[in-house]
Formats: sequence, structure tokens, C-alpha cells
Amino acid sequence: MEIFVCKDSKELGQKAAQHVGKVLRECIQEKGEARIVLSTGASQLDTLEALIQENVDWSKVEMFHLDEYVDLPETHIASFRKYLKERFISKVNLKGAYLVDGDLSHIPALTEKLREKVVDVGLIGIGENAHIAFNDPPADFDTQDAYLLVNLNDTCKQQQVREGWFKSVEEVPKQAISMSVSQIMKCKRIVSCVPYAVKAKAIYDTLNNHTTNTIPATILKEHEDFTLFLDQDSASMIQ
Repeated sequence: MEIFVCKDSKELGQKAAQHVGKVLRECIQEKGEARIVLSTGASQLDTLEALIQENVDWSKVEMFHLDEYVDLPETHIASFRKYLKERFISKVNLKGAYLVDGDLSHIPALTEKLREKVVDVGLIGIGENAHIAFNDPPADFDTQDAYLLVNLNDTCKQQQVREGWFKSVEEVPKQAISMSVSQIMKCKRIVSCVPYAVKAKAIYDTLNNHTTNTIPATILKEHEDFTLFLDQDSASMIQ
């Protein structure tokens, strides 16, 4: 595990994008292609903005993403499909983009595509409750399914409201489809970009506890190639 503490979210995004860009270029040079999983949410905005500026042959990159609310139309401001199409997919010439729909019926085909080859790098955010994707505590560490239907807990719902995606907790969907923890851990490299003071407790808990599904992000420390990017605010509770 490597940890980098940056001045602020902007610098974090630039440093993380440089790191990921280098990985993608190396993969393309080595095998002619690369695969990436992207996170969404307010904490990922600066990283994605910087990543699209990286000198990467995106026509050789396949992109997957982590999660989506159940039965939320793509036109809704909180839709992660909308988020990625507007902020990333429309900005680069990807080889392919494979998105999670809020409908379980498409999961078998998505799983088959995802598991065709290794994912070279996963950008895996960490939530205020230390969730990864929408695997809220207590997360299912055991399922081998690539995606699963999950119930969102209150802390997760409150985070979505604070970030401005919904006007109230009552508006937040109760369920989502999420990439599983076991599938996330299959990424060859994991990069977590976690800025802002609201994430400081989650980062403290992640780094100061043994692996436990009540703090889902703790499992990332078991990955053989895990890089954590923090800013001064999110790192404020750690030494």
C-alpha cells in the first residue's frame, strides 16, 4: 500500500490522474489495450477532469463502472450513467464503455463482458461510511457474483443528499446495483482518490482497523497493489 497526501482535491486529482495515466500507457504498450473501472460522486470530479487530459490512447481502453441506483432514470442528476457520459465518456474516444443500468436483467451480459479479461486499474472511491462502491457496512465479502443488489444505509443516503444529488433522504433510492467486493479486489491495481474533511473519519477507520466488513474499505489494504490518494483534509486524523 502506498499513501500520497496532497495539498487539496485539485492537486490530488492531478497526481492520481498522472499515476493512472502512466499505468494505462504501460498496459497499452505491453499488450495493446487496457481496462479501467471508474468511480463516481463528488470526490471523483477533479480526478476525472485531470484524467481526460492525460496522454492516453483511449481508443484502446475499455471502461466499466461500479454501481447505479435501482429504477433511477438516466435523466436524473444523480444517475451515474449520466455522470460518466457527461464527464468522461463524451470527452474521450473509448474502445468501449460498459455501464451499470438500474435493472438486474442486464447483469449477466455485463458480468460476461467484465470477466473476459483482467481489469488493469480500478478507481475505487471510499464513502463517508467507508463503503466501496455501494457495499455499505456490513458489506458482503463472500459473494463471488460480479454485481449484486444492495440496500443503502442511512449514512450513505445522507451523503448523497449532502453532495447535492437529492433534495432529501426520502428521495434517495433504497437500493442499488453494485460491483461486489470480491470483484473489485480482482482489479490488478486499485487506486482510491479520497479528498475532503467529511472522509477523514472513514480514512482513519480504514487505516487503523483490521479487515472487517463493518468498515468495508479495510479490505483494500489486503490488495497487492493499492494506492491511496488523500488531501490534507481527508488525512487530518491520521499520523
